[in-house]
Amino acid sequence: MRIVAGSAKGVRLAPVPPGVRPVSDAAREGIFSSLAEHVPGARVLDLYAGTGAMGIEALSRGAERALLVERDRAAVRTIRDNLTRAKVADRAELVTSDVLSFVRGNDDRADATDLVFADPPYAIADEELEAVLAALGARTPFEGARRVVLTRSRKSSTPVIPVHWLLARRLTYGDTLVLIFQEA
Repeated sequence: MRIVAGSAKGVRLAPVPPGVRPVSDAAREGIFSSLAEHVPGARVLDLYAGTGAMGIEALSRGAERALLVERDRAAVRTIRDNLTRAKVADRAELVTSDVLSFVRGNDDRADATDLVFADPPYAIADEELEAVLAALGARTPFEGARRVVLTRSRKSSTPVIPVHWLLARRLTYGDTLVLIFQEA
């Protein structure tokens, strides 16, 4: 895996920890092409961060800050390494937490974001994912319409989303389905 574009273009990321399924380079390239004008200056929330590739890619492309949330200790170590490799650690914050607990919590850092990446494990229970999306939808958007990028298996069902989210784009890359929502 590598960073596709921006200040860290070409940086090779650390080996993927066991149990982590990162978004492919091709899918990340497509996602960021779709988000082009929304990335520079953005405050990013990367949920289920895994390797940190989504948040790091955003920082590389000009995002102001990134908050990465991951519960797995091995993945957290990999994310720290990758932030250093890409030379973006000074604009990133890493939180070791369960995603549902984090988005349901009183941490106002989750409110101060305008671009959210959610790349949950494909095997996540529908109820848990829908609880995360509902809690995220209940949070106050940062300076206008927030964009939420959700990755799922193409074979999975579409989760129930907050009523004020509009589907802006639907992309597929191999087995990965990418849904880009815009909060209205």
